[in-house]
Parts: sequence; structure tokens; C-alpha cells
Amino acid sequence: VTMDEYFSMTCPHCTAFHKQAMPQVRKELIDTGKLRMVFHDFPLDQVALTASAVARYLPPERYEPFVAALLASQDRWAFARGVNSTEGLWKMAALAGLSRDAFNAAIADTALKDAILKAQDDAQKNYQVDSTPTFIFNGPHAKNLKEAGDRPYADFAALVAKAA
Repeated sequence: VTMDEYFSMTCPHCTAFHKQAMPQVRKELIDTGKLRMVFHDFPLDQVALTASAVARYLPPERYEPFVAALLASQDRWAFARGVNSTEGLWKMAALAGLSRDAFNAAIADTALKDAILKAQDDAQKNYQVDSTPTFIFNGPHAKNLKEAGDRPYADFAALVAKAA
């Protein structure tokens, strides 16, 4: 079963999912081979769009840990009073090993940002994704099974079983 997650780096519901349900989803479903997860950027604002672009500049093996770190610390880099979100994002990117030159290139990469926004538009048209997080399940017994919102692990286990 494949689960596509549409998420925004500035979505508190996405953060809740990644903090609460995702560890068990990973342990019980992904690590056991029952579920393949694919991340899709669905930025809800310019801060999230910039964060998505920066994440895409990291090597593939650093992408998912970086996304997890951004979601886990969202209140410090994206929403803290008196904090410049771009500079907060730079600090996180530096910890992930991104150079300042690569960071600057990422935030200036309008072609990448346009591609992210086009993919977001396609998700809205093709799957009626209109909120984050939204999950689309595909397997032998389900096609484009859509669920939205922060959900407990038990919901994911049931959806994977239904699609399998």
C-alpha cells in the first residue's frame, strides 16, 4: 500500500501527526513493509513554500529527517514572536548540512517554487486536496482512498488493511 501525504511545513495539524502518530506508523507499517509513504509539499503560506524549497535542496537521505525536524520545531522557526522565519529556517538548514550558498539558492529558486505550487494545484484538481495533512491510500483493494486531518495510529492501520 502506498500512502501519499500532502503536508505544509507551517501546519500545526501536520506537526501533531508527525509527533504523535508517525512514530508508530513508521514502526508498525513502514518498517514492516506494509506501507510505502510519499511526501508531497502542500504549502499553506509563503513561509511553508520557502521551507519546502530549502528541504528539496538537501540530499535525498536528509530530506525526511529535515522535514521531521522542521515540523517538530515549527513553533521556534516559523511562529515565534520576534523571529525572522527565514533566518530561523537557515539555522535549521545549517544543522542539516546545507551551505549558506545552497540555502540562498533555494530561497531564490523561483522555478522550484513554481513547480511546488503547480504540484499543489494538481493535487487540488486531481484528488480534491484542500487541507493538510491529507492522506491518499492506494493498494490492491483501494484507489485514491482519501482521509484528511491529524489521525491516530489506529486509523492508519485500518486504512492500510482496507487498501491491502
